[in-house]
Amino acid sequence: MRRTRLTLAGALVVLPGSGLPNGSPTVDHPKPRPTPTHPPTPHTTARGGRPRETDPSDTRPTPAPAVPPQAHQRHPHPGQPNRPTTPHTTTPGGDHVRRTRLALAGALVVLSGCGLTSGSPMVDDVKPGSIGRGEPLKGAELTVTSKEFTEQLILGAIMGIAFEAAGADVLDRTGIQGSVGAREAVKSGDADGMYEYTGTAWITYQGHSEPIADPQEQWAAVRKADLDNGLTWLPKAPLNNTYALAMNQSDFRKYGTKTLSDVAALAKKDPGAVTLCVESEFANRADGLPGMEKAYGMSVPAKNLTQMDTGIIYTQVAKGSCRYGEVFTTDGRIKSMNLAVMRDDRKFFPNYNAAPEINSKSLKKWPAIAEVLAPVTRRLDNTVARELNAKVDVAGEDPHQVALDWMKAEGFVK
Repeated sequence: MRRTRLTLAGALVVLPGSGLPNGSPTVDHPKPRPTPTHPPTPHTTARGGRPRETDPSDTRPTPAPAVPPQAHQRHPHPGQPNRPTTPHTTTPGGDHVRRTRLALAGALVVLSGCGLTSGSPMVDDVKPGSIGRGEPLKGAELTVTSKEFTEQLILGAIMGIAFEAAGADVLDRTGIQGSVGAREAVKSGDADGMYEYTGTAWITYQGHSEPIADPQEQWAAVRKADLDNGLTWLPKAPLNNTYALAMNQSDFRKYGTKTLSDVAALAKKDPGAVTLCVESEFANRADGLPGMEKAYGMSVPAKNLTQMDTGIIYTQVAKGSCRYGEVFTTDGRIKSMNLAVMRDDRKFFPNYNAAPEINSKSLKKWPAIAEVLAPVTRRLDNTVARELNAKVDVAGEDPHQVALDWMKAEGFVK
């Protein structure tokens, strides 16, 4: 029904050897996502609570996540079932790459050797539910984008489906590798919108070293700064994908800690009871373990600290090998492994609230974008995110289908 490839006489235009124009920013092409025969690889996460985004200075290999047995058959790219494992990157002049509508009756450009496309039209059979009544976006041609990890693929699909219900023709450009490519697509007008994280914008794009503790104030500061970049941030979601510590239910019942202050008190009362499994990055960052210990007056002996890859942490905590593990607050494995998350009661960790980041010119032309997205964004919280992420990362469902099912279940679309 969806992700229909429009072809002319069944033919696809092939660019031999990915021969694309010179001179455009390096970005990955999005991938149409057919129903998977093998579940996709769970997304891995990195500093600041966002699932890992491409960092040119980061040469570390992506950690191997702990996943169900069938996951060994999965493709390495998160959320990209049945796609080749090598992402295709383009070279400058990117308007041709991103938004080209070929004269061949909507034929999609296929990049030889990697099977990726320049964008797929969304063709979901949806009608307005509680959003999109009167089709205020009828006549609009909008492109949605996202980064490549599970949560972003779902959020990008949610935005696109909302636009479809409101009457827009939507081009799916989700799945761009890393942070910069997707943001630059929206900034340049090659895409019209995406869900982005306030902490990512504040720290990574806008260059601040200190986060703002109040999530609403941080959103407002990000919004103000990005207006000069031709980007408008719409109201944020409760969804906050940041750091946390978690423990299994058996240990939770035994020790009863609910907050990081409780963990700090336990560390003083019974130092041997607090053992931690963390990523090496978290162990050394000011906004990771050192800062957390300082903020909470906590001291964890080196012998109680084990550094390991992200995916392994979840299984070790679930087994009880570590009493507490570093997790990310919207990761689906929290739900699937029934882990108890410690509340950051002193609000130490940075806020990474998801919010629609919209090209300002697009919003000016189609102001109804804001009203269409507002109720959907308000509904997105950490519980919803964990449930949706788990459907992809644990159950192996397709991100777009997960988004569509949720939009229908919530009554946003029919």
